[in-house]
Amino acid sequence: MSSGLKIFWFFAILFSLLFFISAITNILLPFVIGIIFAYFLDPAADKLERKGCSRSTATAIILILFIFALGLLAYFIGPILYAQTKAFAINIPLYIQNIETILTPYIHILYSKIGDANELNNIDFLGNVMQHFLLFTQKLFSNILQSSLAFINLLSLLIITPIVTFYLLRDWDILMENITKLVPKKIKKDVLANFRAIDKVLSAYIRGQTNVCLFLGIFYAFWLSIFDLNQGFLIGFLTGVFSFIPYFGMIIGLTTGVVVAFFQYENMVQILIILSVFIVGQFLEGNFITPKLVGNKIGIHPVLIIFALLAGASLFGFLGILFAIPTIAVIGVLFRFALKNYKRSKFFLAK
Repeated sequence: MSSGLKIFWFFAILFSLLFFISAITNILLPFVIGIIFAYFLDPAADKLERKGCSRSTATAIILILFIFALGLLAYFIGPILYAQTKAFAINIPLYIQNIETILTPYIHILYSKIGDANELNNIDFLGNVMQHFLLFTQKLFSNILQSSLAFINLLSLLIITPIVTFYLLRDWDILMENITKLVPKKIKKDVLANFRAIDKVLSAYIRGQTNVCLFLGIFYAFWLSIFDLNQGFLIGFLTGVFSFIPYFGMIIGLTTGVVVAFFQYENMVQILIILSVFIVGQFLEGNFITPKLVGNKIGIHPVLIIFALLAGASLFGFLGILFAIPTIAVIGVLFRFALKNYKRSKFFLAK
């Protein structure tokens, strides 16, 4: 088979695979979460196995403890998050109305300079902007949820995900060994070296970033609650959770927190205190927490990370966001390997 034909079949299979994945995205979430949990818990299962437990016993123990920890977390913070989410949803129209009241005079002044002053009384410029923004937001979240229906299917998450996690975690080493056996001997050394590099990058990033999100969620939720910000626990907790998406979690949390504080407090000092919580959190995260727990494990430029997140969200919705950074990390490892071989090639070294 010629090299051109090989390239053709490679891309044909790749695009067919992507099309297939996009077609079944609606049912993938429990399986994706199961894979992530199995990958995350595999080192703990390996440790128990080395201490004499069978793989099935180690898997059962680890999974039971993990589910118990998640259940305990949901038991304590679930009611708080539910109550504050409900209160926040009720207050959203009031926030929008207040923003419109404050900004409308300035919008009309601007419009009078660039538009037709005779039509000012017939124009609700900011109202139209808010309406379009709400419609856009609703459509965005609708697309995300529709592309990941399993996300809102609690029965599927609560039943299928633990089953998938158990079987994958139990057979993880066997699966990896069988995949390794399928690699052609001619390229086995290079493939295994890349597998180890990818595993090192992903494990360090996923586990490190999980700890960063946990720290930030606790930090923001605690201090925003201490300073009595309305729905402060919810805003702080979600800011930490969404910190796995670079910049997005911080920007959304900061904006929401300051807006809520602006309409809640009567003086700038309290608003600045809320702002300082986010500034201190960002300072700690950027200078101490992330460098220590994650470091520069991915080695990918921030612009490429942002592009990967937007592309993932556009193609696969919520699942695309989840897998954007791991995917770009894998591509980065493979690209560095290809670049190293290219610099050693006769084509590059030829004079």
